[in-house]
Amino acid sequence: MTVNAVRAAELGQSMWYDNISRDLLDSGELARLIASAGVRGVTSNPTIFQKAMTTAAAYAPEFTRLAATGKNASQIYETLAVADIQRGADLLRGVYDAAGGKDGFISLEVSPTLAHDTEGTINEAKRLWAAVSRPNLMIKIPATAEGIPAIRAAIAAGISVNVTLIFSIASHAKVIDAFMSGLEERVKRGQPIDKIGSVASFFVSRVDTAVDKLLDGKGGAALALRGKAAIANAKLAYELFEKEFGGARFAALKGKGAQFQRPLWASTSTKNPAYKDTIYVDALIGPHTVDTLPPATLTAFNDHGTAAVTLKDDLPGAKKLLRDVEAAGVSMDKVCADLLNEGVASFAKSFQDLLGAVEARRKEIPAPPKR
Repeated sequence: MTVNAVRAAELGQSMWYDNISRDLLDSGELARLIASAGVRGVTSNPTIFQKAMTTAAAYAPEFTRLAATGKNASQIYETLAVADIQRGADLLRGVYDAAGGKDGFISLEVSPTLAHDTEGTINEAKRLWAAVSRPNLMIKIPATAEGIPAIRAAIAAGISVNVTLIFSIASHAKVIDAFMSGLEERVKRGQPIDKIGSVASFFVSRVDTAVDKLLDGKGGAALALRGKAAIANAKLAYELFEKEFGGARFAALKGKGAQFQRPLWASTSTKNPAYKDTIYVDALIGPHTVDTLPPATLTAFNDHGTAAVTLKDDLPGAKKLLRDVEAAGVSMDKVCADLLNEGVASFAKSFQDLLGAVEARRKEIPAPPKR
């Protein structure tokens, strides 16, 4: 029986695993997921690392060693995170090589505290890229106003980028332009572009959570629109992808070996128990896309999801649905802007909480003797 995630890959969509931890690596579970569960990439974020590093006993020996050498909380976190990412990248290297450098990536995020600092983000992206030193790494940069020029600069520097926290079609358009502009800059300099990968991480379920809450307050006919805006929004993002990457501008880059900047569906776990647990996976399968799944969602999809091309189903209906949402008094522009701000704040808090927990743990370890 074909695993659904493997079947999805045959249809053009790569399933990535939205999770990383020392336990996952040490136990061989990540290797198993790559070998038999259809996983073709891995994503991480500050919340994932916060959960892993503050609860998993597997970090204790190295944590103690690092603390004993006098490293501060930030240095300890980065050393542990880089080691995990390097190991994950090495496990995915076979996928990367077999795909000709077009899949098999693992992502590491720049500090969320730099989300509104263009130069700081560029410098951090370059530093982390060098620290991990793996061709199948992607550096995650948020699609904030300050992040967009950083994305362009990172691509121009030859760094593969996972653009995160995209919610609106307008934001997606800016991300696509930054990607192509970065590639064009490299072409002008006579530099290669064929090994630069990128995904545009378009968040899904969070949109329904926010829109549904607003529709609940409207009552009446508006209630029939619940649970539909996120998928409709993603389908319009895919329409934009096909338009921009099917045009003359990208054709010129493709002739130089450029890869697609694939739409990646993020936030795919179902938040509302009234909705099917694979709703945000089943409805968004199509060529040249990625879906990053948390553990429970990957298990559910492989068990009882539906692997079929669905992304272009009823695009007119998706557009009408969003018009109806607007007519009901819900501004998608405001919802998406608020979600971006909340996402940046949430990741920044997780990062600060992580460093705080690391610092508290560091203080419990005896300081190195003075010489």
